[in-house]
Amino acid sequence: MSDTPRRPAARAPRKPGETTSSGSLAAPRVEPTIVPSASGELRAFFETSVGGPAADLESLAQTIGAEVGVAATGELPSATSAGRASVAPSRHSSAGDSLTPRIPNDWDGAVLVTGICGRLGRLVARLLHREDRVVGIDRRPFVGKPKDIVHHQFDLRRKKTRDVFRAGGIRAVVHLGIMHDLRASTKEHHTWNVVGFQKVLEYMTQYGVPKLVVLSSANVYGPSPENPQFLTEDAPLLGAQQFSEIRDLVEVDHLAQSFFWKNPQVETVILRPCHILGSVRNAPSNYLRLERPIKAMGFDPMVQVIHERDVAEAVRLSLRRGVRGIFNLRGPGELPLSHIFRILGRRPLSMPAGLLEAGLKRLFRYRMTSFPSPEIDHIRYVCMVDDTRARKELGFAPRYDIEDTVRAVTEIA
Repeated sequence: MSDTPRRPAARAPRKPGETTSSGSLAAPRVEPTIVPSASGELRAFFETSVGGPAADLESLAQTIGAEVGVAATGELPSATSAGRASVAPSRHSSAGDSLTPRIPNDWDGAVLVTGICGRLGRLVARLLHREDRVVGIDRRPFVGKPKDIVHHQFDLRRKKTRDVFRAGGIRAVVHLGIMHDLRASTKEHHTWNVVGFQKVLEYMTQYGVPKLVVLSSANVYGPSPENPQFLTEDAPLLGAQQFSEIRDLVEVDHLAQSFFWKNPQVETVILRPCHILGSVRNAPSNYLRLERPIKAMGFDPMVQVIHERDVAEAVRLSLRRGVRGIFNLRGPGELPLSHIFRILGRRPLSMPAGLLEAGLKRLFRYRMTSFPSPEIDHIRYVCMVDDTRARKELGFAPRYDIEDTVRAVTEIA
């Protein structure tokens, strides 16, 4: 089969209980779609500095209601997502897109991991170094680094990154170095996530790196009451419409998509996992670590979660020669948010959605929480994905069952 990418044909979502057999990976199909970014996950509602799990959240709710003048009526908010336009593709492009990549005759070489010092980055590095040489770029220290992993401790945006590519010997790039700090300035987010990634794409083209794996998120589709039961890779990307702070992250994935089309010689893989749980300090895991998490009254959405180690395994599978395309990653199944609370023994505090949204706006403004109000939709509406393509073409299947995946939030990194 030719490596030239072709546009995907429309296909029906997989039913929840349907099983599929793994297909051949020798010559996988090329089915690119437009994607946005790896972010927009749940944010923890309240920082421990505000009072932690033992805080009297009921009193706090009453205080918020008095301050903002919102009555705790329990009325459900109306859906207003009809007619929303999709985020426009990025106008940015890699400076090296017009060049013809120099693809090596063999695939010997190291795997370069950006953001290697994050918890997920360390998991990926420890898994890959068993069968590959691993090189990492991250300005943070690598705690517990294996001796055979090379760590370049500097900012990805610095010119030293070019020197790493110029030295040669890199067969693949795994891009995990995306900033999710909503407190950082718009300029900082843009230069780190967009400009930094543009440089990586430029260096890949200039120095002939034949493989790129970008970790995105299923949250790029955006939670909505209008979503179908399962979203395929062809679904519109609406995750940034109600949450402007992640627009630059959407742009990152548009850059990756543009790179896919303009450089068919490079095998580009974009992974979109559902909510990742484990020792990682992301928003879903932090939220479920709270002893008294807050939920929107009257809402109990179905949720998909995936173990952090299953995500690392999906990255490993993506690095095999011949694999390219965009893949949704689904965990062991779907379950209501209330069932997740029962598995963890949590007793959530229900609040009217209007009160919760108004209160979080005020608390976020005064830096009393890291959970911005637009992300309330993640605990109100469904955003589940169909993973048929990943199972058939990537050969991916989660190894951790639903209870082990949920309880992984109690693990200590």
